[in-house]
Amino acid sequence: MEFIVSGFQKGIALIFSGNAEVYAIARLSLLVSMFATVISVLIGVPLGALIAVKKFPSKKIVISLVNTGMGLPPVVVGLLVMLFLSRSGPLSFLEWLYTPMGMVLAQVIIATPVITGLSMSAMQSIDPKFYRQILTLGAGEWQALAVCLKEIKLSVLAAVIAGFGSVISEVGAVMIVGGNIRSQTRVLTTATVLQTQMGNYDMAIALGLILIGLTFIINLALTFIQQQKAQAYNAK
Repeated sequence: MEFIVSGFQKGIALIFSGNAEVYAIARLSLLVSMFATVISVLIGVPLGALIAVKKFPSKKIVISLVNTGMGLPPVVVGLLVMLFLSRSGPLSFLEWLYTPMGMVLAQVIIATPVITGLSMSAMQSIDPKFYRQILTLGAGEWQALAVCLKEIKLSVLAAVIAGFGSVISEVGAVMIVGGNIRSQTRVLTTATVLQTQMGNYDMAIALGLILIGLTFIINLALTFIQQQKAQAYNAK
């Protein structure tokens, strides 16, 4: 029990001490996860919307693949990305293995199916006639999709929150692809694992607290935006 109390005390002390290494680890965690989330949103939201409104022969298979992707084991994603980025892999020319960009790539693969699936589900809740009606009024496909997405913007924000949550707390993929290299690819999750393996439980608890705190702050900001939009929408 004593080391748990010590961990909480050390976590609070580290947050306010200005420890350069801890802040660097936290900063890299946020940068990698936020960058990966932005890319995943740019891919997943329009892709999910297109899958929802378009009719094509293999639609059920595509939807099944997206739903399967939502449950991809991060450690398997990390392994596959590592193999592709390795010296003998097809993406070796990128030289992203054991770099933050490699970690971003892994997290994009994890978050994109989540955002795609939730965006697709939200778009399917809209009456199909609404989309077709916009098209008949002379709008292009992308314009029609934009109008529909505006109608489900609260659900899209929920998808963003879920996508960010799926990567900020992820450890398996970034450990494999990034290598947990000090001052280069070490993030809060991998640093926590390392400290736990070394028996530094108080430091592990401290890093865990910082991770939970940062995750809460980001999700609180996104939720605040979502609820503000919800209130504005209901006031109309």
